[in-house]
Amino acid sequence: MLDFIFKPSSIAVIGASEDERKIGHVVFRNLVEQGFKGKVYPVNPKRREILGIKCYPSVKDIPDRVDLAIIVIPARGVPSVVKDCAEHGVKGLVVITAGFREIGEEGVKLEKEIVKLVRSANIKMVGPNCLGVINTLNRMNATFAFDLPPSGRVAFFSQSGALGVALIDWAIENDFGFGKFVSLGNKADLNETDFLEYFGEDPETDIILGYIEDIKDGKRFLEVAKRVSKVKPVIIIKAGATEAGARAASSHTGALAGFDRAFSEAFKKAGIIRVNTIQELFETAEIFKVKKLPRGNNLLVITNAGGPGIIAADTADKFGIRLNPMSQESIEAIIDKLPSNASLYNPVDVIGDATSERYKIVLEQAIKDSVVDGICVILTPQAITDVENVAKEIVNINKISEKPVFACFIGGKKVKEAVKFLKSHQVPCYSDPSTAISSYRKLIDFSISKKKKEPEFPKIEIPAENKEKVKLILEVLENAGVTSVGDENATEILTLYGFEFPKKALAKTPEEAVKIAERIGYPVVLKVSSPNILHKTDVGGVKLNLKNAEEVYNGFIDITINVKRFMPNAYIKGVMVYEMITGGKEVILGVSYDTTFGHMVAFGLGGIYVEVLKDVAFRIIPVSKEEAYEMIEEIKGSKILEGVRGEPPYDKNNIVDKILRLSQLVIDFPVIKEIDINPYVVKHQGGIALDARMIIGRI
Repeated sequence: MLDFIFKPSSIAVIGASEDERKIGHVVFRNLVEQGFKGKVYPVNPKRREILGIKCYPSVKDIPDRVDLAIIVIPARGVPSVVKDCAEHGVKGLVVITAGFREIGEEGVKLEKEIVKLVRSANIKMVGPNCLGVINTLNRMNATFAFDLPPSGRVAFFSQSGALGVALIDWAIENDFGFGKFVSLGNKADLNETDFLEYFGEDPETDIILGYIEDIKDGKRFLEVAKRVSKVKPVIIIKAGATEAGARAASSHTGALAGFDRAFSEAFKKAGIIRVNTIQELFETAEIFKVKKLPRGNNLLVITNAGGPGIIAADTADKFGIRLNPMSQESIEAIIDKLPSNASLYNPVDVIGDATSERYKIVLEQAIKDSVVDGICVILTPQAITDVENVAKEIVNINKISEKPVFACFIGGKKVKEAVKFLKSHQVPCYSDPSTAISSYRKLIDFSISKKKKEPEFPKIEIPAENKEKVKLILEVLENAGVTSVGDENATEILTLYGFEFPKKALAKTPEEAVKIAERIGYPVVLKVSSPNILHKTDVGGVKLNLKNAEEVYNGFIDITINVKRFMPNAYIKGVMVYEMITGGKEVILGVSYDTTFGHMVAFGLGGIYVEVLKDVAFRIIPVSKEEAYEMIEEIKGSKILEGVRGEPPYDKNNIVDKILRLSQLVIDFPVIKEIDINPYVVKHQGGIALDARMIIGRI
């Protein structure tokens, strides 16, 4: 636990200053004047006292135990101060000082030095180059932000200090309560995963927010996030994505994965709610203040205005939220209590002249109705609307409701106090129906995620001799310096892992190609065989549906001429002659590698248009059977595999089996960085791979 960082009994500010323009003054003043409940010691060898409090020349001179030291001195002086803290038994450091890794080589050396010091002394460090830490519950503002935000049960970690300052200011303006805040800075020691784990176990935290640009250890982050997100909502903005990974990708699958896909898939796997903007971050956090989860997917919307009700209904439809009417029993219970022109279905329109009494009638019935899983109350401040009383009725109902109740009060001055009242009583309130409904969708998703059983990861049994053969093939290729593995070797590896390929043989002359074709049987396919050529179609290295000896003979010659024209320096082993596969649907199966989270398996519609359509699903390995089926259903073209115009369905079980085999292959041999099987032809029963290639390299 990191309680000594957020709940220290004593803090030393090393670099405290009398100069109001210096960060050391702001941090020390914040702790003293904003009511921190522990002891605060200024450390500055040039001062006897600061703000009337005795100043010490070194942390070692402080007569009492120090739990936490805030360091705000020039970077060069930090290592010696860290040594002093170690000698004095300080448990935690917050190094606000900049001038480390972010400035270049000299700063990198300095940062490594302080990391070595803190780890040898078993000290935990935040930063360097950070804003600091806040705990509103003990009035600790150990940052250079000027004010404390309101107290609450939301914790926030941020990789950006400047963003942290802005968010604290926003929270104050919008009366949004925080419990704990930490600026991660350079993450030289403690990082996002450490604080995610701490906030997950913290009894004072209900909701966890984060802003990150990268992740230090993707595997550990996933392990911790999976555990924490089962208990508390984790809502994160991921920014700072780079296209470098996408540019480096050599295969279709690698290019399709893009530079940010792994983060989205990792967050999905871990149950993290990913948002894209600061506004969405807080809008999503707002809905989780209800502390009640919907049992199902049916939402009741109550409104006094038709337009906002329609917007809510449209948004609900977009996000797959059902707006089924209340039960017949409920409708009969309220029909005589509402005007004859009120709409009693869903949304329930209580009409523009509605008072709080009409809202109360519907709300009281809705919380008893088993059809209703959640309630959204929309209000516009019309002439006789008693806005504050409506808010009170919502709060009263929320106290006794087991279902989530949230509001959307549209307007400005006339609804301001009512909105404030709702939020102060933990009723989420929005100003836009579409925002309210889209936020509620995330609450539904969290509820579903919490109920999900732990997935099973079936181990595909591969014969030991097959694994040994794959190991030998890869060792030979590595020793030869090969990174791009052509069709023949890739096919052999995949065959050993349970994939089927068409009959084939290598021809070195046109005459040999004809003999092979006649042995295999027409029609056949010709493909150039070269370790230097991955995308054979691009260089005219493929001929399809050749039906006789003459077509095969001429096809061989055409391929060799084309390849020599496009890639004159390529080594050509010959031309592969393949059995021509007809029927079935073309899909792509593959693997890509992400430097943070590792391998991802891909599935989508295949063929030559795969990179144009980009209808591809990914999952981070290991892939469970449930995830493999989800991948198939996730792509837009999944309906095609169910069979259209009377044709029987295609073999989804076969696709699932092959996804799991790919997952197992790269678990067993992580040296394989990328795999393309495009196309893989799935039939009504079974399937067959037509082309394969790999990228290998030590990771």
